[in-house]
Amino acid sequence: MRQRFVVDVHLLLLKEGQVLLGQRQNTGFGDGYWHLPAGHLEASESLPHALAREAREELGIEVEPAAATLVHVMHHVSGRVGMFFAVDAWRGDVQNMEPDKCPALGWHDLGELPPRTVGYARHAIASWVAGREFSVYGWAADDLDAAA
Repeated sequence: MRQRFVVDVHLLLLKEGQVLLGQRQNTGFGDGYWHLPAGHLEASESLPHALAREAREELGIEVEPAAATLVHVMHHVSGRVGMFFAVDAWRGDVQNMEPDKCPALGWHDLGELPPRTVGYARHAIASWVAGREFSVYGWAADDLDAAA
């Protein structure tokens, strides 16, 4: 059977060695945990345009699609593929545009993420910091070793 994937875009918004995370609530997934601003790719958009849309919807900022750098790809056992883009320049002030889903935003050191960070986001950030462009998450240990 051919696999069909859900594609997610994740924003690594970077400032002075820190990454922006939002605390989740009322979403049904990872509530109370910190996560990167993220969302799903829509059928009518490219990956960089999806990232720009999510930045606008969640943070109220404008990100130029051409300024987003793909830094990590993750294949999740759930049938998702996560595309992680680094951005260090944007227009506007970061604002919490979805307070019903995100009670707090915070800048965190890349090497010292909050203990309650969504597991696959933590894994992707650590993989990227270690220089790995690809990882898998949730698979058997043999698969993880092969991707490292």
